Amino acid sequence: MAVVETIDLQKRYGSIKALAGVTLNVKEGEIYGLLGQNGAGKTTLIKVLLGINGGWQGDARLLGERAGTPHVRSRVGYLPEDHNFPDYHTGYSLLDFYGELLGVAGAERRKRIPKILEQVGIADRMHYKIRTYSKGMKQRVGIGQALMHNPEVIFLDEPTDGVDPVGRRDIRGLLLDLKKRGSTIFINSHLLGEVELICDRVAILRKGTMLREGSVAALTRQKGRFLIGLAPGQVFPIAEVRNLGYDANPLDDRWEVHLLEDQSIDPVVDYLRAQGLHLRHLVEKRQSLEDLFLETHGDKTPDRERNRGRGEQSENIKVLDAIEEERRT
Repeated sequence: MAVVETIDLQKRYGSIKALAGVTLNVKEGEIYGLLGQNGAGKTTLIKVLLGINGGWQGDARLLGERAGTPHVRSRVGYLPEDHNFPDYHTGYSLLDFYGELLGVAGAERRKRIPKILEQVGIADRMHYKIRTYSKGMKQRVGIGQALMHNPEVIFLDEPTDGVDPVGRRDIRGLLLDLKKRGSTIFINSHLLGEVELICDRVAILRKGTMLREGSVAALTRQKGRFLIGLAPGQVFPIAEVRNLGYDANPLDDRWEVHLLEDQSIDPVVDYLRAQGLHLRHLVEKRQSLEDLFLETHGDKTPDRERNRGRGEQSENIKVLDAIEEERRT
């Protein structure tokens, strides 16, 4: 089931086209990340889906209903980017206030609030005034209010902005736990490393236009570029591999092989084995989500290009322990 779906969604503010024909589909139970620079249209898209912004063209549906349908909102949790909770509230009283607005009965609120504040990691400060909270604590209590009514879909606009590394890790864990329970989570963010760690699929938005969409693994895979590592002490026959018609280059203690169109890595692997060489690493190269984002936005610097191989090698190589056995079968 498509929980969120847009087809050729367009939204203007006067002469400015905030959304220029966005088409996306978010499935039930997944974490979907929408990436983009400030002003890309991320928040506008959420506000259209929630019925906060009108005057749009195209099609936008939330939980099977046209975007903005009032009764659907009771099934949705929302943390806006620039929230400004009344600071005379405590964490507990804030959730009690929002819970009442959401129609949660008083007895249920009294049971639920301590559990939610424990989930987001501020149970020990539940009776302190929000004016005493740090930015990270305000983000946590904001996520708590979005969860107050056990929503099916949760929209989070920059949920880890201003949160320290420990807090970001805790929030990631919370979101993954919510996913296990069946929640669908839609995240707007410019913190690409965070998105890469938890999202099933991501989309890149630029000036209201969808540039790329797909799973993190598919988007960051560099098709046709393989890293090969041999057993210690063995020398990669780079000249011979080039003679086979492949572009091969050394990369620290491994070798990078580029495939041309319609080439397969199998002949290289077969040749290495025929020479009595033992593969210890064989992996299709990946770039980081940050690299992909900057590449999509036309911002690849020479320093980034020079350092890319080393960073990918240390972070993304996976050892295939069974490679020799697999090749025998």
